[in-house]
Amino acid sequence: MRTYLSRARWGAAAVAGLALLASPAAGQQRRYLVEVSAAAGYTSFDEVTNLEGSAVGIGRVGLWLPYRLSVEGEFALAAPKAGGAVDWNVRTLSGALLGNLPIGLASSAYLKAGIGSSKYDSDLCVGDPPRSVLAACGNSSIVLAGIGARAALSPTLMVRGELGGTRSISGRAFTNLGANVGLSYMIGSRPLTDSDRDGVLDPADRCAGTAPGILVDPRGCPSDTDRDGVPDGVDRCPTSAPGAPVNEAGCPRDADGDNVPDDQDRCANTAAGAAVDANGCPTDEDRDGILDGLDRCSATPQGATVDQLGCPGDEDGDGVLDGLDRCPRTPAGSTVNTFGCPPNAPVPPASPRPGAAPAEPSTGLMLPAPGTPLVVPGVTFSQGSARLRPEASPVLDSLAALLLARPTVSVEIGGHTDGTRTESITLSRLRAEAVRNYLIGKRVPFTRLIAKGYGATARIDTADTAAAREANRRIEIRVLPPAPGP
Repeated sequence: MRTYLSRARWGAAAVAGLALLASPAAGQQRRYLVEVSAAAGYTSFDEVTNLEGSAVGIGRVGLWLPYRLSVEGEFALAAPKAGGAVDWNVRTLSGALLGNLPIGLASSAYLKAGIGSSKYDSDLCVGDPPRSVLAACGNSSIVLAGIGARAALSPTLMVRGELGGTRSISGRAFTNLGANVGLSYMIGSRPLTDSDRDGVLDPADRCAGTAPGILVDPRGCPSDTDRDGVPDGVDRCPTSAPGAPVNEAGCPRDADGDNVPDDQDRCANTAAGAAVDANGCPTDEDRDGILDGLDRCSATPQGATVDQLGCPGDEDGDGVLDGLDRCPRTPAGSTVNTFGCPPNAPVPPASPRPGAAPAEPSTGLMLPAPGTPLVVPGVTFSQGSARLRPEASPVLDSLAALLLARPTVSVEIGGHTDGTRTESITLSRLRAEAVRNYLIGKRVPFTRLIAKGYGATARIDTADTAAAREANRRIEIRVLPPAPGP
């Protein structure tokens, strides 16, 4: 094996050591412009040259290019001996292209390749033919290759080590190997910027302009762990189920705000504030027709009539709740029994139970044909409120009896106003719901009753008179067409 390989072992060890020293804490990463370097090393000459290994001095000037490339010119001077006595001068001038690989924040490793010329000179290289018997005498074109590393001492000053070789390509071919260690100083360098402040410097950032707060991958592009289209960092629900529709915050959509995602919500239009079960459907624990969460009296006895807040009333103030009071108009101060009737008075029968088929009541109120609206006479409310007046009870009792007598009929209860208030839509809906709740208190199944508020959108008299406004303030019922069969 060639002896010069063993002589260069220390150079390989030095380069390896520099690569290990290139730690991320070495300094701030910068954009380099000009590199000036000086080094000392050792060259082992090919055996065919009969030259002994020699120390070498090296000077370099490099220019850094985009894409982690740089070009540099190098001058090297060695003074080997031949046979231990004759001095030679070996001067090498070369140019090379370097591919630089960043290590940490300021250090780097590199590969280099280039071409150049070496001149071998001594007193023996005179005459024609020269007196030298060595293979090298005069100029020799060369190619070169090497591997090296820079370890940062500061952001601009680095220790540089290199292991490489040259190959003569003119005349007799031979190869020299060497290693060197020195210092490099970066002239005109400046810190690299991170324009979007995502932690990835601009030269390596493939997604420039990332919005503040977004987490990015090593390329500087937004990451999205749950793949919902909302980047990590601004995704308030970073573990959304795959495929679940989400809102702009990255959380599952919940159109009715009941905390049950739309893709799991079987009742997607629940009223705001209503309590729901696991399927997103509203609950009504006391079965008074007012949903839990909106019901301010959530333990109303079953059968009692309630207002729009879910609270029972006691119109005659006898202590027996409306709906349970079989004598609902007892004079004030009267003594009553548990049925709300005077002790010696006969007790009227209770309202029919749901599902029963009472006889068709004898009343002047008749259900209209399907689709035809019917104004329910005598249904009035306190001024500007949805509280039923006492005089509405007889006609609503008759309507409840009609509906109980015809268990297959479902109706829409429509509330209408005179249009003098901006909140007329809301008020008309609350009044329709008050009528619905009254009928539910009379045992009409809530599934057969739909309450809607129309405000002043369907006035029956457009005149600007008190009589017209009175006519427009009304409750209508409309028989719904039967549901299609299976």
